[in-house]
Amino acid sequence: MRVLGIDPGLRNMGWGVIEVDGPRLRHVANGVIQSGNDGELAARLSILFRGLSQVIAAHGPDTAAVEQTFVNKDATGTLKLGQARGIALLAPAEAGLSVGEYAPNAVKKTVVGVGHAGKEQVQHMVRVQLPGVQFASADAADALAIAICHAHHMQGQNRRRVATGRGAA
Repeated sequence: MRVLGIDPGLRNMGWGVIEVDGPRLRHVANGVIQSGNDGELAARLSILFRGLSQVIAAHGPDTAAVEQTFVNKDATGTLKLGQARGIALLAPAEAGLSVGEYAPNAVKKTVVGVGHAGKEQVQHMVRVQLPGVQFASADAADALAIAICHAHHMQGQNRRRVATGRGAA
């Protein structure tokens, strides 16, 4: 199964694709879609949507996961991030993928074991779980962490289904 992780951002939308084979995880690809710093918001959102749609077409994920938006002090910035997050949810949904959503602390807790881990700790643990991976950017590293989080949560759901006699999904 292939999992697409998406770290939403208006300027830089990180993405990462991993392959899950039982307990094994393998890096497939990662990158960042850049919309630039200027131009109309609608045009920038269009760039993000088209770019993410191309990633989905190129790598054929089976499912996707997106980091939930946190509210910061700048209401305008939060709103714009929310619009980019909408694109991160829309593109995989349009491709027929189920989309999981995870809070930043849940991603860190799953990948590192601590909900308030720093970026360096997260990147280190992504490297441990995906040996040889080279990050296109910090945003791409975050996206791979989101994909790993989703993979672990799906495995847990499947184990619960088997344990309760409902079979694997």
